[in-house]
Amino acid sequence: RIPAFLVGTGFGVASGLCALIAVLQDSFVWLCLSGIGGGAYAAVVLSFRFAATDGVAPERQARALSLVMAGGVAAGVVGPQLVTHTMHLSIPGITSPDYALTFLVQAAVAILAALVLMGVTLPKPTPEESVGGRPLRELIQQPLFLSAVTCGAVSFLVMNFLMTAAPLAMQFHGHSQTDANLGIQWHVIAMYAPSFFTGQLIARFGAVRIAISGLLLTALSASISLSGTGIAEFWTMLVILGVGWNFGFLGASALILRCHRPEEKNQVQSLNDFIVFSLMAMGSFASGGVLSHWGWDTVLVISFAPVIVACIAMLMMSNKTASE
Repeated sequence: RIPAFLVGTGFGVASGLCALIAVLQDSFVWLCLSGIGGGAYAAVVLSFRFAATDGVAPERQARALSLVMAGGVAAGVVGPQLVTHTMHLSIPGITSPDYALTFLVQAAVAILAALVLMGVTLPKPTPEESVGGRPLRELIQQPLFLSAVTCGAVSFLVMNFLMTAAPLAMQFHGHSQTDANLGIQWHVIAMYAPSFFTGQLIARFGAVRIAISGLLLTALSASISLSGTGIAEFWTMLVILGVGWNFGFLGASALILRCHRPEEKNQVQSLNDFIVFSLMAMGSFASGGVLSHWGWDTVLVISFAPVIVACIAMLMMSNKTASE
């Protein structure tokens, strides 16, 4: 896994540098290239959670998943603060616009991550794990896999759909960029801080119940934001949305681990993340358009539909498993 992780951090460095070129040259094309690199980096980073389960006893895998995700607490604190404290600063020695130094720091952080990864040792695949396994068609027809993918994809899609639109909506309703940055900071903390105990909750109550709880929290966050457009409603929505994503996404990830044998893990885990990130991208693309054409309330109302679908899928799978 390590070579793939290092390639991912390379995309992270490229993302920051492309964004730097974008602001220096006032180029939207370079900004889009930066987004592609950032997306590739995010995809690799989120696969860290599965890497943490390699060589771990099954009863400890959910906890390993959640503890790796707990590292995101640092991102929730450091990331927005880096933006806040660098967005109006110039790169020493040159005249540069806002955010130029921010993107340079982004590239430097990715380099730091690469240095850390070089010191990580992970178990290499055994010969038995490198060949064999069931056909992909058989793997994706498992009711557990379909339900887990649906839950994980919806958790990420709706979270990203709302999170992407929220800072813009806050500015549309008269709130400052600093308020928006702080809201996103607490949102990211709420996404990852529960990871310190989510694994224990999954071990005690089961991944299905925790995943469904996450979906219900996501719906609750949208309901709260529908009640008003003040700073309190926005911040409360973002915090609850973060916790809902954590429960839904980690619960679904724990279920994915039950869908494959050792020799099938790369296929199943990669397919799961491909579906999740594809739908997340759709949410990102749709979010800005819906917000600009129909407003924040419409963004919130639309988010209920996929949550309902995911809840039904999880309940159907749970009932089917119980009957068997």
